[in-house]
Amino acid sequence: MKSFWKLFAAVLALIAALLIGANLLFFIINTDKDDTGRPYRVEAERIALEIENGTYSEEHLQNYHTIVGVEKQTPEKKESFYDSDSDYLMKEIDGTLYRFDYFYGSDRRADWILLNGCLFFAAFLLILLLLILRKKIIAPFEKIREVPYELAKGHLSIPLKENKGKYFGRFVWGLDLLREELEQQKAGELALQKEKKTLVLSLSHDLKTPLGVIELYSKALEKDLYTDEVKKKQIAHGIHEKCEEIKAYVDQIIQASHEDFLRLEVKEGEFYLSQVIGQLQSFYADKLELFQTEFVVEAYTDCILSGDADRAVEVLQNVMENAMKYGDGKRITVSFATEEDCQLISIQNTGCTLSDNELSHIFESFWRGSNVGSQDGSGLGLYICQQLMHRMKGDIFAECREQTMVVTVVLQRNAS
Repeated sequence: MKSFWKLFAAVLALIAALLIGANLLFFIINTDKDDTGRPYRVEAERIALEIENGTYSEEHLQNYHTIVGVEKQTPEKKESFYDSDSDYLMKEIDGTLYRFDYFYGSDRRADWILLNGCLFFAAFLLILLLLILRKKIIAPFEKIREVPYELAKGHLSIPLKENKGKYFGRFVWGLDLLREELEQQKAGELALQKEKKTLVLSLSHDLKTPLGVIELYSKALEKDLYTDEVKKKQIAHGIHEKCEEIKAYVDQIIQASHEDFLRLEVKEGEFYLSQVIGQLQSFYADKLELFQTEFVVEAYTDCILSGDADRAVEVLQNVMENAMKYGDGKRITVSFATEEDCQLISIQNTGCTLSDNELSHIFESFWRGSNVGSQDGSGLGLYICQQLMHRMKGDIFAECREQTMVVTVVLQRNAS
């Protein structure tokens, strides 16, 4: 804010300097330095010459710019002859006194008022613009400039004050949504960590019992305490049972790890097909043009779909990113089809190098194909897409058609 006031003071100083400079220049230009060269004197001499020659008439005054009237002294006008609303000069012509009324430089005051009026109006607009800029943009920004820093430090509990301004209202609303989302994620992570620790402690305790039994059986067998073959078989059977029990616990750990490492929430709702396709086009049209990749979105009939619009866009974006990363960069096509009450959206990219054996694994978590090369990735993208689609009662599948990779997203059409 201090920087703004420094700028404001500098602008005021500049405005004052311009006003002073413009007025000085105006008065220098219009200062009377020598009356002998004034145009009204020249015009008065010309009119006097016309009067001497007898060719003057009042109609000739319209040809002159400074002389506005010529009065001849007569006995009737002797007393009022010197009364005039304008400046004048006297000339004696053929023994008769003539008064030449003139206006020269009389509009300087109007020019000065006009000049200063324009300058003050421009200064007023500039100051008003700066004050509006401070109120609408700088002041709201001052209130939220520390928010990203606080979010980065993990201070998520302080809500943002609502801002109804058209410049920062949506931005502040979005930041507050981000803060709430981060706060929910943090709470979810803490709950997940607690669940995992509880699970580990519980399973550790549960594993101790069968491991203790196995340890006792193994020591008894090691010391040859049992000579009866029937008893040995019972011990072997007991060891097998405890091993199965341990295996069941291990399966629980594996299942819990698969279920908990990602928390994918889906909000049920309705949205138009054009809504998600429009976002897809806005995201990738310019980007693919920059990469010189032909991007074709085929014609489709708009309809209402069931599910989460944001998650549907997320799935399609993930498929598009894969098409860009693992295709040959020549062409990406988005096509559409309908089957019963389902809407199919297919994203095709040229340059598929996956084998049929690999194709069946692309939706598995942490799996990456032989075509990844040096591309970064976690192997979770399509797995997440599949989980999201299942939560939206939809599906996703992939196939290769003549060196073309086709990933199809299946969404439920709204029956109403």
